[in-house]
Amino acid sequence: MTTSQVKFYQVGSFAVGNRLLPQEERSVQSDMERTNALTSGHRACQGCGEALGARYALDAAMRAADGQVIAVNATGCLEVFSTPYPESSWRIAWLHSLFGNAPAVATGVAAALRAKGKSEIRVIGQGGDGATVDIGFGALSGMFERNDDVLYICYDNEAYMNTGVQRSGATPPAARTATTQAVGPEPGNIFGQGKNLPRIAMAHEIPYVATATVADLRDLEAKVAKAMTFRGARYLHVLVPCPLGWGSASCDTVKIARLATQSGLFPVFEAERGEVTTSTPIRHKVPVEEYLKLQSRYSHLFSPKRRDEIIDKLQGAADRNIERYNLLAQGGEK
Repeated sequence: MTTSQVKFYQVGSFAVGNRLLPQEERSVQSDMERTNALTSGHRACQGCGEALGARYALDAAMRAADGQVIAVNATGCLEVFSTPYPESSWRIAWLHSLFGNAPAVATGVAAALRAKGKSEIRVIGQGGDGATVDIGFGALSGMFERNDDVLYICYDNEAYMNTGVQRSGATPPAARTATTQAVGPEPGNIFGQGKNLPRIAMAHEIPYVATATVADLRDLEAKVAKAMTFRGARYLHVLVPCPLGWGSASCDTVKIARLATQSGLFPVFEAERGEVTTSTPIRHKVPVEEYLKLQSRYSHLFSPKRRDEIIDKLQGAADRNIERYNLLAQGGEK
């Protein structure tokens, strides 16, 4: 990363440490003059990770682009809860597209700005995992292949939450959804299905790919700011826990996102031109069980009988991520 790690000496208190930092090193969200791109009045569920992720990302982008940003939003939870007709919680130039064509619409906006010679205005496409990993997958790949000057952000809550919590291509193995019920010898979502979109984006060798979570605000903001320094196609994949779909407490959204990274199930890294350049080390490694137990979508792994064989398979997947991205190489605890 281009920013140095900030040490917070009071455990659990981020505000205290932030106030001690020089003004130029403070987070965008600590600035009273931030854009507040997604403001009050929206109808997201309590504890919605997507609402947090979108505000964090767009505020950081607005600062990086000096307020010159146009956002194109796919159909999905983010669009529905933020723009109930005739109202809107967006305070930036914002367009709603269909479920599957946000990358194509964003490409068109970028092309129109280029034709008008307005290179200072930057374009962001955004959507959930359904619009990104599944329905809009072809349009997104085309955007990557053409290297269109768009930053696309996927807010990944790992299912189609807006339409009833159906499985998506980003739903993890063993997770229960409305279409992957906890029945049979391998309950929940089937192992081996789905797509790893960050790695698919890397295969296109676009200028910049990164992953982030709502648990690390400074990391997310820094990656948005870095993405805005590039021209061409860029992709940011943000893990945004969904209390409703995941069956978790609304107060645990940030905690669950942190456990996803500290267990290794969700690796946080950056890549340029198809090669991983940096990864965020695991600070305190935890077993995947600590992450799973906070979500009722995995409750069938613990009751009425414990399914150690499935838990072990999930732990194996996390361990492979740790090895692949070298997540313990920088001093993390084993």
